[in-house]
Amino acid sequence: MAWTRKHLLSIEELSAAEINLVLETAASFKEVSTREIKKVPALRGKTVATLFFEPSTRTRTSFELAAKRLSADVVGFSPSTSSLVKGETIIDTGENLEAMKVDCFVVRHASSGVPALLARKLKASIINAGDGNHEHPTQALLDLLTIQEHKKRFRGLKVAILGDLRHSRVARSNIWALTKLGAEVILCGPPPLIPPGLETTGARVTVRRETALKDADVIYILRIQLERQQENYFPSLREYSRYYQVNRETLSLARPDAIVMHPGPMNRGVEISTEAAEDRRSVILNQVENGIAARMAVLYLLLVGK
Repeated sequence: MAWTRKHLLSIEELSAAEINLVLETAASFKEVSTREIKKVPALRGKTVATLFFEPSTRTRTSFELAAKRLSADVVGFSPSTSSLVKGETIIDTGENLEAMKVDCFVVRHASSGVPALLARKLKASIINAGDGNHEHPTQALLDLLTIQEHKKRFRGLKVAILGDLRHSRVARSNIWALTKLGAEVILCGPPPLIPPGLETTGARVTVRRETALKDADVIYILRIQLERQQENYFPSLREYSRYYQVNRETLSLARPDAIVMHPGPMNRGVEISTEAAEDRRSVILNQVENGIAARMAVLYLLLVGK
């Protein structure tokens, strides 16, 4: 199929065929990172700006590396040293950068909908790198690429997603992606951290860790996002760990060839033990590696479209 979208704002709006096209493109780009000179000229002459209004290690770095490996020029933007601190609006900031002939903006913001707002106002392509509690589409795409490499399929897989479902944009993107591709998704967390309506996505919901992990093919662990929580959702981190941590003992409930995933950053000893993070079945660093290829694919498809 041909790629026709100008922006990537969510996984919810993509079809299964579009998701598979991104995965196929990403798989073809993985080889570039193994070369002595890690670069191809696919986006030579294009300019990509990274607008990150929240802290980021993996997403921002991998987007910048992805753009550079495609030979694009990269502009890093820091809100704290920009005219935003003088009262300039985010729309005015975007329009001024676009006047400098930026072709694509990669946007992360604490408020849901900011990338979509910029997509309506600007002519450049917009990539959502995480907006509020809404979505984080490229994280889901790199996660799918990782699952595909290890499991070779999606249909029929049991994927358990455990943790802070209420505040996780990663969870929302992955739920949409996995259900579209035919996986069985089971969600698990403390009742206050399970928002209403998740069943409408096609996923199952449980509050029991053992139920979620039983015979799982993929274990996806979410961080407790204390920085987004405006109230106490459980008595203590120690209490949370007792009932929801994935560790060596609880890993035994899953299938012997199950893989362990985490979007990072990890809170070792809270949602995941060090033993589980470093288990032979852990593919967490593989996810990080695949982030570059997945984001190369997205940049290429949006800016070249073939």
